[in-house]
Amino acid sequence: MSVLAVLDPAVAVAHAAVAAVAHLVPTALAIVLFTVAVRLALHPLARAAARGEKARARLAPKVAALQKKYRDRPERLREALAEMYRKEQASPFAGCLPMLVQVPFFSVMYRLFTTPNDLLDRTLFGVPLGLHVTGAHGAGQWVVFGVLFAGLAAVGYVNFRRARRAAAAAIVSAAQPAPQPGAGLLPYLSFGSVLFAALVPVAAVLYLLTTGVWSAAERAWLYRDGTPVPAAALMT
Repeated sequence: MSVLAVLDPAVAVAHAAVAAVAHLVPTALAIVLFTVAVRLALHPLARAAARGEKARARLAPKVAALQKKYRDRPERLREALAEMYRKEQASPFAGCLPMLVQVPFFSVMYRLFTTPNDLLDRTLFGVPLGLHVTGAHGAGQWVVFGVLFAGLAAVGYVNFRRARRAAAAAIVSAAQPAPQPGAGLLPYLSFGSVLFAALVPVAAVLYLLTTGVWSAAERAWLYRDGTPVPAAALMT
């Protein structure tokens, strides 16, 4: 029995919602619309996280100064940072909230699209939604998979560039005066969805592409003032 079986009640609700929409529009479009609806519901959390990240960027010089002042007194440093964030009504963990909230939703969608059900028997331009890329055959199916993977790669590239800029901005602002171990590899995680898509059926790839495009557009809007998008937020 899979550990994800505990999500089955939520999976049943998600299935019913997608199936209801699928009575009005093609199932593939229903998956897209359902994903957009959930991301829209989570948007207030993303806005709150963006406000927190902007405050954190503004406080970066103060953080660096405190780290320098108390570099030999870690306990005092923690107290000073906590006091500063309290006064500024900010949090160093604000950017993690949307990512954490999305984990249950992603898990439910993964369970829905990897467990045999009637939705996976529907098609996208003739390609069954339950088909994996390894089972593709014929030019038509390869074209569909090619378009989906190209879309994921494009979103990954956008996030990759933003992650590179965020890492450079963190160093310049002294928020991260010295590169952390493995920091140079972090931007490349932006392409993780492309690799993951090779393991899941078309329905799940549609979800990955939809939520990826939404996230990229959402970040562009929320950080349109030029504040660097935190690297951790680009992984969502």
